[in-house]
Amino acid sequence: MISSNSSERLELIVPAGCHTYSKGRDQFPFPAPGLIERGQGAYIYDVDGNRYVDYGMGLRSVTLGHCHPYVLKSVKAQLDKGSNFTRPSTIELDLAEEIIDLIPAAEMVKFAKNGSDVTAAAVRLARAYTGRKYIVVCGEDPFYSFYDWFIGSTPCNSGIPQEIAQLTLKFHYNNISSLQTLVDQHPGDIAAVIMEPLSDRFQPEDDFLRHLRALTEKEGIVLIFDEIITGFRYDLRGAQNLIGISPDLCTFGKGCANGFSVSMLCGRREIMELGGLCHDKPRVFLLSGTHGAEAHGLAAALATIRFMRREPVIEHMWTYGRLMMEAFNKISSEYGLDRRLTMVGYPCSPRLKALGVDARVSYELLTIFQSRMINQGILSPWIAISYSHDDETLDITIKAFKIALEECRKAIDNPPLSQHYIGEPIKPVWRKFNADFG
Repeated sequence: MISSNSSERLELIVPAGCHTYSKGRDQFPFPAPGLIERGQGAYIYDVDGNRYVDYGMGLRSVTLGHCHPYVLKSVKAQLDKGSNFTRPSTIELDLAEEIIDLIPAAEMVKFAKNGSDVTAAAVRLARAYTGRKYIVVCGEDPFYSFYDWFIGSTPCNSGIPQEIAQLTLKFHYNNISSLQTLVDQHPGDIAAVIMEPLSDRFQPEDDFLRHLRALTEKEGIVLIFDEIITGFRYDLRGAQNLIGISPDLCTFGKGCANGFSVSMLCGRREIMELGGLCHDKPRVFLLSGTHGAEAHGLAAALATIRFMRREPVIEHMWTYGRLMMEAFNKISSEYGLDRRLTMVGYPCSPRLKALGVDARVSYELLTIFQSRMINQGILSPWIAISYSHDDETLDITIKAFKIALEECRKAIDNPPLSQHYIGEPIKPVWRKFNADFG
């Protein structure tokens, strides 16, 4: 196969054979496509000519659909004007004003190219603003940044000094006492709490988020909402709008530009302006990238956001996801798999939950399910719904669910699971060594 050969060639010259670990071959079972040649709407096509209904959608960055004409028209128009200039461009002003008008917590905004940049910038701002050193992250959130401040707290901490890693602490979602304990252990020394306000892994209970907001305000801790995933998916104005809680700083990315590389740091003026020129305090070297305001990316973001403000994109994601979840869980229950394979989370961002008999994540069962979905022309490493997913793709997907879940039932009834898939099982990204599993 062309795809297999090309993937091997790529891995010889690019570490891990990709530029985001979530795209690595260890995250996909056989016979997943190796290299993607193009995408159109809700579909992608690999180099062998195979077509797949795509639920990966560029790691959730494609909200309208691949090659959406409205976005491409704006991008092409901007390309005719230029991509990068020696002074700020008009598109920077246009997009900045759009964001300030849209996002509740945004009094100022700074653009960058990926989520890691803006979360790292938020952390730096919080430390400068408070004069404190510790950063507290929600331990249940999988990823904030590839920079040292966060990666040092994960199993993939090779190359990061312990002196840096120990400055990042963890609390638990829906457990306000776990945060209070850290506050008590490090009085007056916690600069920020950073977290995803909502997630496909949990829902807030017992007014947790309001208690958290009250605690951070009382202790002078900067509250940062990481809305890289939730923004422009859970709600056009971010999860902060859904829950009615305003953070001090917030980060956006992924879906805001329909696959183009744009991220944003937004927040309160008195904090954000520390990265500016209109104050007499020590300067914060906030974000300063050559391509941070690349014009065609900003044009894509402006077009995407304006389209989403005009059309029921968010409503479509919630409706489609709800129908998908109901169908999956009904079929799973019919096969007696409702304790092993379920679809959970919010309808706009469902998550497949695969468990073993020990109630822990079963990567083998997940591998079997995903491989059968691929056989039916569905690539669903996670579920990212776009505006281009329609009745046809939903029908194809539900039919594939029936086949894949039936195969999972057969595999469970005929152990071991390892005989029901080819090659290695899917592995978690967060592992100390490549050979580690589970």
